[in-house]
Amino acid sequence: MNENNFKLTSSEIGTLWGEYVNGTMTDVVNRYMVSIIEDEQIKAIFNDAINTFDKQKQQIVTFIQNEGFPVPIGFTDSDLYKGKTRLFTDIFCLNYLHIMTLHGLLGHSTALAVSVRKDLRNFYDSCDNDAKKMYHQTIEVLLEKGSFQRDPFFYPADNPQYVSSQDFTDGYFGKGRKLAATEIISISFNLKKSVMAKTLSIAFSQVAQTKDVRKFLTDSEKTADNQIKAFAKIMQADNLPVPRSMETEVTTSTDSPFSDKLMLYHMGFLFQAAQNYHGAGLASAMRTDLVTAYEGTILKNLMVTKKWFNLMVQNKWLEQPPLAPNRKEMAREV
Repeated sequence: MNENNFKLTSSEIGTLWGEYVNGTMTDVVNRYMVSIIEDEQIKAIFNDAINTFDKQKQQIVTFIQNEGFPVPIGFTDSDLYKGKTRLFTDIFCLNYLHIMTLHGLLGHSTALAVSVRKDLRNFYDSCDNDAKKMYHQTIEVLLEKGSFQRDPFFYPADNPQYVSSQDFTDGYFGKGRKLAATEIISISFNLKKSVMAKTLSIAFSQVAQTKDVRKFLTDSEKTADNQIKAFAKIMQADNLPVPRSMETEVTTSTDSPFSDKLMLYHMGFLFQAAQNYHGAGLASAMRTDLVTAYEGTILKNLMVTKKWFNLMVQNKWLEQPPLAPNRKEMAREV
């Protein structure tokens, strides 16, 4: 039996739909950035990213069309305004590509995990390999340029140890204890992503065309800043460094290179994706203050995404993914 003749499942169609919409969004941003980047080494990486997605996009379209589904609208040249005053520095552009590559790695892994058909599994294997290559490229150049901040270093203990006190979970009272290396993974990861979200909020808010979008972006910047402060405070209490901010990597340009639709969707994507990482952080947290910080962050993000959803729908910018058939409606029509 040729399993490539199997119909794609709802999950498989869903991943392709998401890969297309999110991929076209990132591609528009990448094509803007490559038009303003002066550093030839960084420009070459962006050209590679653009060419890679162009190949992936054609394959996604083929998968979707072969199943009889309409290809999503996603984001197009109409969302890109070239020739504007540059909004970002070269280093910010490289950091952006690195962070979005991390999102891509997670997305491809999730898509592979729900894929059964061999041709689709092979496709996501290829996407994953492309993302890994991009991950290595961005890190190497960031390190070379002295712009990659590594996570804190720990000094080794003499021997393995067991937890011996209830104080291990106590982040507020009693003697407590220092952060565990397993907790640093998510804290550092989330801080870096919050820094990116805050920086993009600042950049987008100063170029947004409409008042409602501008206000949402300003509010998003405050939300991201509060999250950075909450986790930075926990790190600094243990005398550990936090990722540097990137606000100064945004220029003073007020000429928008993107449509308001793209900028608003982008921020919603970042806050929704952050829920995955904050959830993982909550699951690995063993100190009460960390648990409280993650719970508060997740709740605030839910409030942000609710406002985002309402604003996207109000402007008719939120594209609807494929839905399950409404059997009750079909029965009424008979």
